[in-house]
Amino acid sequence: MTPETVPPTDRIFVALDTTDVASAVMLAGRLRGLVGGVKLGKEFFTANGPSGVAEVTAAGMPVFLDLKFHDIPNTVAGAVRAALTLKPFLLNVHASGGAAMMRRAVEAAAERGPGRPLMLAVTVLTSMGPEDLSQVGVTRPVEDQVVALARLAQENGMDGVVCSAREVEALRAACGPDFKLVVPGIRPAWAAKEDQKRVVTPADAVRRGADYLVIGRPITGAADPVEAAGRIADELAGF
Repeated sequence: MTPETVPPTDRIFVALDTTDVASAVMLAGRLRGLVGGVKLGKEFFTANGPSGVAEVTAAGMPVFLDLKFHDIPNTVAGAVRAALTLKPFLLNVHASGGAAMMRRAVEAAAERGPGRPLMLAVTVLTSMGPEDLSQVGVTRPVEDQVVALARLAQENGMDGVVCSAREVEALRAACGPDFKLVVPGIRPAWAAKEDQKRVVTPADAVRRGADYLVIGRPITGAADPVEAAGRIADELAGF
């Protein structure tokens, strides 16, 4: 679907940043039908492994398996192949792993056939600003680095990238309308930024052309997560 045809609720993936399976399953169940899916990352996966992911998936929610694979091509291909048994909707690797690594990841995912996950590349983490990039030897501007990595990802078969909403417009110009843009670091105007340096509101992100939004603590940390998810979906209803 294009950004214009994705229902507001389907745009939202809720980051379940917890190690507790029961809590994750409960929240996924409560939010089913109100959001597009949930994101499970390294914290959850390290604590609970594939069986924990399977329990959350059984709640009936699409899963973004956010493990950011980054290793030699053969190892990443094997990791992607292993992840396919969990039937994630979205799966990602680090674009900085290079062209060969991304090609092998895409080839491994294709073994699933039509039901394969959408393969995403991580460009620059939303927690990183110019000074952080400089410390690891990247001297060009953040946006230039993001666009370069996104083009490399697209050239090697990836379906889209994870990026900051601040780079969405540049990525649309560089990679076209069909390249999927998944945007973390989203904070409604009524929520705190916390540890994310490059953030915008949900409506801003969609207005710029984001396909999917990853939202964590504004929903999971709310007194009423269901109400918070509904409030965000209402903000997106006009897009």
